[in-house]
Amino acid sequence: MTEPDREELQRLAQLVEVNRERLQALEQQIRNLEGIKIEQEHAMEALESISEQGAKGAMVPLGAGVQIVTDIPPDAGAVVDIGSRVQAEKTRPEALEILRSRNDELKGIIDSVTKEHQELENHVVALASRFNEIATGIQAPGDSDHHEPENVQATQTKRRPRRKRGTELTLDD
Repeated sequence: MTEPDREELQRLAQLVEVNRERLQALEQQIRNLEGIKIEQEHAMEALESISEQGAKGAMVPLGAGVQIVTDIPPDAGAVVDIGSRVQAEKTRPEALEILRSRNDELKGIIDSVTKEHQELENHVVALASRFNEIATGIQAPGDSDHHEPENVQATQTKRRPRRKRGTELTLDD
């Protein structure tokens, strides 16, 4: 194996590894965004389930499996985070509109990150294929000056040269 081939394989292996880590980070980001989207959808469903006349004995979750029973007056609004940890009381329809708007923005972000993930995944596949092509070329170099009979060449292409344990090239090389 020539030094430039070894360096190219190492460079490709490093690129594959770095990009795989980026793929994992993007996958985690997509999962987090989808979790936020689901949480917002649950909040929208809860707001929509309150009738215009209010609700008697509604159970409001506090977290950790704890709920409080309360009455919701007809004109009660909702306190909504409007950004930078600033919260404001809004009517229920206004709160619903804010949540819908956020979910639309979130869908756009999820689509964008998903597209980036797909493009990066295609790039990783291309890098891995290039790595395999180079590794295969190094392991079975073709000698253009030496011609063998066809039947000898056919049997040699079917048989792979055996290597000692631990000497095969991997993506880590």
